[in-house]
Amino acid sequence: MLKRISALMLAGLTALAVAGCGSSSGGGGASAGDGTITMGFSQVGAESGWRTANTKSVQDSAKTAGITLKFSDAQQKQENQIKAIRSYIQQKVDVIAFSPVVESGWDTVLKEAKNAKIPVILTDRAVDSKDTSLYKTFLGSDFVEEGKKAGKWLVDEYKDSKDPVNIVELQGTTGSAPANDRKAGFQEEIKADPKFKIVASQTGDFTRAKGKEVMEAFLKSTPDIDVLFAHNDDMGLGAIEAIEGAGKVPGKDIKIITIDAVKDGMQALSDGKINYIVECSPLLGPQLMDLAKKVVKNETVPTRVVTEETVFNQEQAKAALPNRQY
Repeated sequence: MLKRISALMLAGLTALAVAGCGSSSGGGGASAGDGTITMGFSQVGAESGWRTANTKSVQDSAKTAGITLKFSDAQQKQENQIKAIRSYIQQKVDVIAFSPVVESGWDTVLKEAKNAKIPVILTDRAVDSKDTSLYKTFLGSDFVEEGKKAGKWLVDEYKDSKDPVNIVELQGTTGSAPANDRKAGFQEEIKADPKFKIVASQTGDFTRAKGKEVMEAFLKSTPDIDVLFAHNDDMGLGAIEAIEGAGKVPGKDIKIITIDAVKDGMQALSDGKINYIVECSPLLGPQLMDLAKKVVKNETVPTRVVTEETVFNQEQAKAALPNRQY
């Protein structure tokens, strides 16, 4: 009888040990014991008002959802993100989420996360890996569609004009998904009409300071500018300073299209200094936490989750601005 009881106890302990290993390997296991979820989140940086709002949304939503958040700021450097992701793997977090600085160069570290059985969620920006099994889902905007929306407005704005339309473009960070895709979408919309010409295009790194600097250079090298297409509000706002510094009137002498719809951008749109803004919402936190809970439980989630967004002209911005959250 004693031998039988001992055997049963041993079997029970073995079952518990196996169950513990299963929980741990299923999602990293940083906090499987107490039922809470630990997320490692690597942010691009704090390059714009949009990014600041995005960070706050993630942090606030984690608290609301009861998810323990380990947060790192990559300061716009891919090597910092890779280091952070490897740190999260070592800490055995339950899920990793990150917004990639650039699209390429992620396969090695994502394979490390996959081998550790830690699910990965891409937020805001995509990667160009051919192995889509390296991440569970991508939550964010359709950047190509954003570029197309900007281009559609421009085509409509100049539909009755026969004169050439000279466009300068302030691109986002070189190699990043939003920069690549917004440029592609915009060009797709305007290419049918030869009067639209992109006469200068350069990165402004999504920052206001660099947007001003590059726009100053554009104004010196390209005196006849009709339109500015900026890949985000912050670069557009920096460009406005340069345009005003050159004695021109933003929104009139040079028409301006931007993407994001942060509060400062919306204010400039309301003031007539920007002509059109395509929204790109940074408030991804609630959706991210919902997806995190599902992937940790090994539930099926869509491989692509697109955020719902709109567009604003000057009158629409005036109506929306009082209730703008970011």
